[in-house]
Amino acid sequence: MAGAELTDPRASRVTAARRLVKRAFRARGRQFLAEGPQAVGEALEQPGVVRELFATRPAAERHAHLITAAERSGIPIHLVSGEVFDTLAQTVTPQGVLAVCRFVDVPFDEVVASGPLLVALLAYVRDPGNAGTVLRCADAAGSDAVIFTDASVDVYNPKCVRASAGSLFHLPVCVGVRPVEAANALRAEGLTVLAADGSGEVDLPTATSQGLLSGPTVWIFGNEAWGLPGEIRDLAHAVVRVPVFGRAESLNLATAAAVCLYSSANAQRAAGGCRAAESTVG
Repeated sequence: MAGAELTDPRASRVTAARRLVKRAFRARGRQFLAEGPQAVGEALEQPGVVRELFATRPAAERHAHLITAAERSGIPIHLVSGEVFDTLAQTVTPQGVLAVCRFVDVPFDEVVASGPLLVALLAYVRDPGNAGTVLRCADAAGSDAVIFTDASVDVYNPKCVRASAGSLFHLPVCVGVRPVEAANALRAEGLTVLAADGSGEVDLPTATSQGLLSGPTVWIFGNEAWGLPGEIRDLAHAVVRVPVFGRAESLNLATAAAVCLYSSANAQRAAGGCRAAESTVG
């Protein structure tokens, strides 16, 4: 690929992109960073999402399909030196390609009106890696939306975007909704509200056998350390725990979410209430 490299880390485009590491600048410009070929490739498949692309020359050659896709869409491409890219990257071992993207979240009312069958609601989830992994699990389980409440981590946090492995660009994501308001609105639309908590009064196999998972459902996942507050638990039709049959003290949030969401997906398919989907392991 022809073109001069940007070698000055203080270049205006580099500086503007680097600011997006901070939430205040992301919110101001409604833009965020997607790093790595997987995330950039998924973003490029969504028209109008990618605003500009940064790549080292070796990465541009290695991932030529990404460069070609960006060129076809008229997206500005900046070749940068490895030293400059290191100032943009948020990973220990950067892969040399990064995109500036516009925000992709959708209004909460739009999700409610769409008649969702399976929703993941993150209430007070503060760890970006966990949150991004829950988003990825929700996508894999065929969820219709993921809601990041105003009490949870920013979905555009670089670590959260990275942990989602491109799933941020696959399904509707809402941000900034209050946990109680979100749960109440979905309950009013006929969704069963299930709160996942290690101290729940019913275990997941029992909830499944009782048919609690077979209809439209919203799963609420809480804080990694202290779970869900009483006001959220009180809104739920049931507070469900994932049983631990071995000697592990507990499951982490993302693992528990994966088990719960897949249990719902399986129950809905068995009841004929969820669209069919192929599954892959990767």
